Order: sequence, then C-alpha cells, then structure tokens
Amino acid sequence: MVSPAKPVEKKAVSQATVAAPGTNPHKEIAMTAEPSKIQVAILLDVSNSMDGLIEQAKAQLWNMVSVLGKAKCDGQAPRVELALYEYGRLTNKVGKGYVEQISPFTTDLDLVSRNLFRLNTNGGDEYCGQVMLTSLSELPWSGGNNNYKVIFIAGNEDFLQGSIPFTKACVLAKQKGVIVNTIYCGDRMQGIREHWNLGSECGNGSYTFINSDARIQDIATPYDQPLIELNEKLNKTYVGYGRKAAEGKAMQEQVDQANYKVHSSVAVKRISVKGKKELYRNDSWDLVDAEAANPGFVTTVKPGDLPDTLKGKSPEEIKKYIHTLSADRDRIQKEIAALSVKREAFLTQARSENSSNTDQTLETEVEKIIRQQAARFNMKLDK
Repeated sequence: MVSPAKPVEKKAVSQATVAAPGTNPHKEIAMTAEPSKIQVAILLDVSNSMDGLIEQAKAQLWNMVSVLGKAKCDGQAPRVELALYEYGRLTNKVGKGYVEQISPFTTDLDLVSRNLFRLNTNGGDEYCGQVMLTSLSELPWSGGNNNYKVIFIAGNEDFLQGSIPFTKACVLAKQKGVIVNTIYCGDRMQGIREHWNLGSECGNGSYTFINSDARIQDIATPYDQPLIELNEKLNKTYVGYGRKAAEGKAMQEQVDQANYKVHSSVAVKRISVKGKKELYRNDSWDLVDAEAANPGFVTTVKPGDLPDTLKGKSPEEIKKYIHTLSADRDRIQKEIAALSVKREAFLTQARSENSSNTDQTLETEVEKIIRQQAARFNMKLDK
C-alpha cells in the first residue's frame, strides 16, 4: 500500500506587518506569530533500585502534560514535544554509556505513554553526564528565546559516574538554551553528597528530591465516571487512514487500558489531556486531526487508504462525514474540559482538608519546577 501524503504542518510567520507582494507597499498586512514550543526530555534511571521511579513516571506523565497544556505565550498554546531516554541498563550498548533513546521529540502522547509502560529495571551503571550529553546532541532542540527547552533527569547513585563529565553536557545545554533539572530519588542531603545539586546548578535549573517509592494519592471524585464515559464516546470519533490506522487506533486503546490498570485516577488524568485538542493530536493516522491540521487533506487520501466505512464515498460525502465527527469531538472535548476543571477544584479542596501526605513525588516536583521556569519564557500557566 502506498503511504498517504503526510499532513503538512501549518507554520505561521513572525509577528510583524509586511506588505503583500504586488500590492501597495504602504498597505500593511498583519501576520500571525509562530507558536512557541515546550520541549521536554525525560531521562530515567532504569537500574535495579528504580522500580518506584518508573511506576511514578507511568502514573504521573499525564499530570505533567496537563500542566504543560495550561501554558500560554502571547495568548497562544505552545506546541508540546516530549522525548524519553533510559540510562543504567546493562543490556544497552556499553559504547553509548548504557544510554538508549526510547522516544525522540514527539507530539504523539500515546507513543510516549506506551513506551513508559514498556520500561522495566535492569541493573547497571548510571552515567548521568553521558545521558545528558546524548540527549542534548541527538535531539533537534529548537532555537529562539521563547521556547522552553528543559531536561528532567531522575535517578540515584553518584552523579559523577562515567567518563563523560556532566560539565561538558552543561556547556552544550547553555549553548542550546536548555535548562537541566535534577531529581534525586532519596534523601535530600544524600543527593547533595552524591552531587545531584551540581547538575542543576551547572544547568541553570533546579535540584529536588523525591520518595520514588511513595504511593500516589488517589482520591475518588464524582466526576471520574462521567469522564470515563465521555472518553468512550471520544474514542469513537477517531477514524484511521493509511498504514498507521490500525496501529494508531490499537495503541490508543492499549494506552487507555494500561492507565486504567494503574488506577482509575490515572486514567482520568489521561482523559483530561485527551480533552485538549492542542495537546492530544493524532494527525498521522486519524482523519479528523489530519483534516484539522491541513484543511482539504481528506480529499487527497487515496481510496485504498480510506477506512471501509468511507470507501466508495464521494469527496463531498467524505468531507461531510469528517465534519460531523469533528463537531462531535469538539463537543465531547468541551464537556471533558468542563468536568476536568470541576474535578481539579474538588481535589484541591479534598487535599487541603487532608494534608497528612507530604511525600514529594515526580508529579509534585515536576509541576512545581515547570510553573517556576515557564515564566522565564513569557509563558503564563493557568491554575
């Protein structure tokens, strides 16, 4: 099967006024600013003692994405891209310092979550300088001063292990405008004795510590079940096309189920993110998202790449069908967004009444750091 044309990502130009070619040069036309980016590289220690860290990452990814989705720069939502690396696995290549890229920068949140659920621990040496330098060298970090580019490296053991000094990575991070945050899994002072604070100081970021074995605080709310029911309706608005259709749809359902198995509250956090179309996009396999990204795209898809329900339909019939699904999805996502706001307010009140759980986790610390640092890049985050 011939791969369908890839949706062309629309790029806006800088915020300026320019004269249109062939027109009066004194008549100015306003141009739209190109949206900023938030690029996050997550570097996780997968050595034997890090089972708790991996479990927290699986469960708390969606809170981080939700927080990033609250950012606005000059009134626009930045494009969020995530990358994932593991380090400390003996079965990875020794020549690469036991470092492995799990996901490059991507907006495909299902892919990132699925890859997190595939992680497991396996004893090895934890070379922090190596994984930092690798991620800084391999990933296509964007230029520009209004892009929030950040590394979160989490683990334990001494930060200075390996032949690559972390200072070398910090020099490259500064050149690329990337902030480095270090998260030690254990006692704060032990992390300092093992030099984790030095990585953040060198990288213009924050050092913090977490209890990687802490259980997530699950609080049931009256909004959980309605959100789960809305998610089922939302999934029905996705229509696959091309070679990635079956894989994309299957991965969406698999990731839903994987999050449900952790806890219903984790699944609901994912649903809240799925309710934000600027965050949860599947242009590469879903016709509704592809058409939204590139109007008229549905008329360019070859008949053989269409789902069975649309084969034999005229271009106008296809456009009408996708338009109807798009309207349904917009309505469902608005309902999800409204319920999510109510759910967050309920949780805030419940936590204020029960403040006995003071454990710092990956979720609490990453959210705190993002809220502090995004302001450096003219980004405001809603509560």
